[in-house]
Amino acid sequence: MELTDTGFDASVLSRFRARLADNGMERVVFDRLLEHCKDAGLVAAGGRQRTDSTHVISAVRDLNRLELAGESVRAALEALAVAAPLWLAGRIDVTEYAERYGPRIDGWRMPSSKTKRDRLAHVFGQDALALCRAAWADDTPVWIREIEAVGLLRQVLVQTYIIRSDARGRQVIKKRDADDGVPPGQLRLASPYDADARWAAKGDDLFWMGYKIHLTESCTTLADADADADADAVAGAGVKPNLITDVHTTDATVPDVKATAPIQRSLAEHGVKPAEHYLDSGYPSADLITKALKQGTRMVTPVLLDHSAQAKAAEGFDKNAFTINWKTRQARCPAGRTSSHWNPVKQHGKDAIVITFSVLTCRGCPFQQRCTTSKPGRRMLTLRPEELHENLARARAEQKTDTWKNKYALRAGVEGTINQALDITGIRRARYRGLPKVRLQHAFSATALNAIRLDAHWTESPLRRTRTSRLERLAYQLTA
Repeated sequence: MELTDTGFDASVLSRFRARLADNGMERVVFDRLLEHCKDAGLVAAGGRQRTDSTHVISAVRDLNRLELAGESVRAALEALAVAAPLWLAGRIDVTEYAERYGPRIDGWRMPSSKTKRDRLAHVFGQDALALCRAAWADDTPVWIREIEAVGLLRQVLVQTYIIRSDARGRQVIKKRDADDGVPPGQLRLASPYDADARWAAKGDDLFWMGYKIHLTESCTTLADADADADADAVAGAGVKPNLITDVHTTDATVPDVKATAPIQRSLAEHGVKPAEHYLDSGYPSADLITKALKQGTRMVTPVLLDHSAQAKAAEGFDKNAFTINWKTRQARCPAGRTSSHWNPVKQHGKDAIVITFSVLTCRGCPFQQRCTTSKPGRRMLTLRPEELHENLARARAEQKTDTWKNKYALRAGVEGTINQALDITGIRRARYRGLPKVRLQHAFSATALNAIRLDAHWTESPLRRTRTSRLERLAYQLTA
């Protein structure tokens, strides 16, 4: 059999996938069903909706950094052996590389000695560097470096290794450590077979590689209907089913607060923007709460409390103890003294105001020890602009009331939706590789859940599981 090199434009596929993602093609079926439900009056703008997220495990195996380095070389070699066998044979010793990269790279096959593992990491790095230099050589066809596995190998090489010059001026490749600038989690590749999967952690117990999904659903309760009506009357009055209105999938490193605006924007674009949006404490910020209010959506969510030393210790004077005069641009402390400086600044790309009291003002104050522990002995406050500050203060005060707590209990129902998605569709495990395909899977899963809920709403005998126990079969035979 004769070996031949087959040239192709690998960028065509990636551009096609990007176009599908930009056009929202992954969720066409979901959107069509949602539109039908909206036309039937089962879901509409206004009302209440709730959102929650859960982790999604990728469809590739977990790799440590050493395994990732070796498996990335192996993945590129496998792809080149199919697409450009003649070119590859002219650049490497096929026999040697086949022995080293024939079997997949597994940690249990690697030497236990740290010295030998470091040596193996060096070998992986040298092979990756040699392969990348060959792929990016001037006489190499451009399409070879556009093969996805080759491009990912280059990224892994840059993220995992650093090239330095030794005392003799020779280039030496070395595995990166913390001092060499390891890339942050949102940029660091986790597998050569899934460029979108990322490592992430939540709390001390949950650590996974993959993605995150946010499900939003409408939420109606019997309390919304006539409280004096009986169950049949309530059903006849048209109590609507809880339907999933949005499904939003990201890589695992995207925090919940970054998903809030895209979710609310999607709900508005599809004509189902809620009047009240119930979320947990990971989703809100002062900016998001204010922006949503201006757009007609009230976020019912616990906002983060004051994290100053005084607030944490529950003694002394936190920010709420100070009176802010926005017109005169001054703050008055509980001792009746006013601030000396009012400085608008940018912090983490957001507008803020730093208020400072004079050292002379604070030095003779009898409450100084309760107010500040700074070395200069003066108090400083950092606030958001007036509208954001007032909305945040109002939300913090409101969430302490029993009325708000009873109302917020409605959010807990979305956790049942997450469980239903896990039990019925296995939504927590990605069946495909790459964010566009995982989004497609999640869109179909959400569509299936809506179909099940519509069946339960429209029929007297909703869909049941396909299997029955022997006892149930016996009961059916006796009653038939």
